[in-house]
Amino acid sequence: MLNDIEIARSIRMKPIAEVAASLGIAPDDLLPYGKYKAKLPLSLMDDEKVGRANLILVSAMSPTPAGEGKTTVSIGLSLALNRLGKKSVVALREPSLGPVFGIKGGAAGGGHAQVLPMEDINLHFTGDFAAIEKAHNLLAAIIDNNIQNKTNNLGIDPRTIVWKRVMDMNDRSLRHIMVGLGGTADGVPRETGFDITAASELMAILCMCRDFDDLKQRIGNIFVGYTHDKKPIFCRDLKADGAMTALMRDAVYPNLVQTTENTAAIIHGGPFANIAQGTNSIIATRIAMSLSDYTVTEAGFGFDLGGEKFLDLKCRSAGLSPKAVVLAATVRALKYHGGVALGDLKQPNPEAIIKGMENLNKHVENVRHFGLPVVVAINRFSSDTPEEIELVQELCIEHSVQAIPIEVWSQGGAGATELAEALLRITGRASTPFQPLYSLEQPIAKKIEIIAKSIYGAAQVEYSKRAEADIKRINELGMSHLSICMAKTQKSLSDNPALTGAPKDFVFYVREVELAAGAGFIIPIAGEIMRMPGLPVEPSAERIDIDRDGNIMGIF
Repeated sequence: MLNDIEIARSIRMKPIAEVAASLGIAPDDLLPYGKYKAKLPLSLMDDEKVGRANLILVSAMSPTPAGEGKTTVSIGLSLALNRLGKKSVVALREPSLGPVFGIKGGAAGGGHAQVLPMEDINLHFTGDFAAIEKAHNLLAAIIDNNIQNKTNNLGIDPRTIVWKRVMDMNDRSLRHIMVGLGGTADGVPRETGFDITAASELMAILCMCRDFDDLKQRIGNIFVGYTHDKKPIFCRDLKADGAMTALMRDAVYPNLVQTTENTAAIIHGGPFANIAQGTNSIIATRIAMSLSDYTVTEAGFGFDLGGEKFLDLKCRSAGLSPKAVVLAATVRALKYHGGVALGDLKQPNPEAIIKGMENLNKHVENVRHFGLPVVVAINRFSSDTPEEIELVQELCIEHSVQAIPIEVWSQGGAGATELAEALLRITGRASTPFQPLYSLEQPIAKKIEIIAKSIYGAAQVEYSKRAEADIKRINELGMSHLSICMAKTQKSLSDNPALTGAPKDFVFYVREVELAAGAGFIIPIAGEIMRMPGLPVEPSAERIDIDRDGNIMGIF
């Protein structure tokens, strides 16, 4: 059996100009990056066309550590819609090098439902992450320079600085560091650290902005820390917003590539869903909707994280409303949430599937909180038996939701035709825009409580002393009106990764609350959230290589 990279290499790619032409994009509107990649200008956004297009969100049940194939499902669904004669574009996030070299080994779909050229997309691509990294670290350098400077010093208290440095790599040894060591000419010693680039507020800002003016304003609004006399300092006070925006100029333009069936895919941005909004950029989604009848997009992890944020953060800000939601589910994830150990997931276990359905049912319920139609896509694996698939379908019918098995890894768009047909039937049911869970004018604690109780199933929310102080500080800054971007584990509906299934009546504990003023978020943090991951014992990097002809190997 061929692996992902071998399947990708077997595909005859079209020149990117031909892919663009299929969407009605003129050659002069392309910003080419070689033969098979291009960037798209913001002028392609058309509000009238956006209003007529159908936006489809692909989310999932709570995943196993390996994930349930949302990206593969998204690509396969878009392929199937095109096979049915519908003009469809898939809009996705860019992979981070951290997971590529860490556990996942690749994040461009899989099998016959991939985006190409997969090696480029998984590695440096068009340099968007590098631009974000440089712009982020420029602000860090300017902050330290301002502290060092005796004539242009804003009086920043080094103990209050919240802006770290970033790099797009898993490197646990950089989580906590000291800078400014050596001597008086080498800076002011202070504690800081590194986050992974996908966790940068700049990544979230890129994916929330509408144009260059909005990007610059949001960058200027980044909260840095306080002066010694408790005055808040923002990026604009350091006059760094112009240069940072300039560094990110090309990164603002979304990337056009193609699928394994030569249909169009737009890929842009890559915020993680457990610490940010977990979805591609507003710009990319609006351009995709301007160029297609059906735009298929995904949001990271389960619906409790990526899906809720897609709606309450991205769609609220962008004025978008999806016509339907597809929930990706797998037999292995149902067994996992039914109490089966990871090593035993390939063994038949109907009792575990029945128990694990509690998790999927809760996600279906959560989609319906927003008034959106939903269909379940059973992403089928070779180890799944017909009896297991039939059982999942029967259990879904009991909860009034259709579940359709798909085989897009092995069959591409042909493996999701039934799903696409079902989707076309339900998209007309969302006759009115979705309703956000909360009002922005509600108090911070109330907004957190609404999400924790209605989406996660918590009985109550408790706060550490630090979290209470953080909320008070945000209120004093006049920013309590911002959206809530929950940071919690993706492994459970709760804040405890050990609680699989659908836990109820637990206490949701918020240990701190951060402000991402540029992105427009308030970030309550529950549990230990890793912003700089480490490599596993056997990282995927150990199998990635290159041959004498320059062909990259080992990305799966």
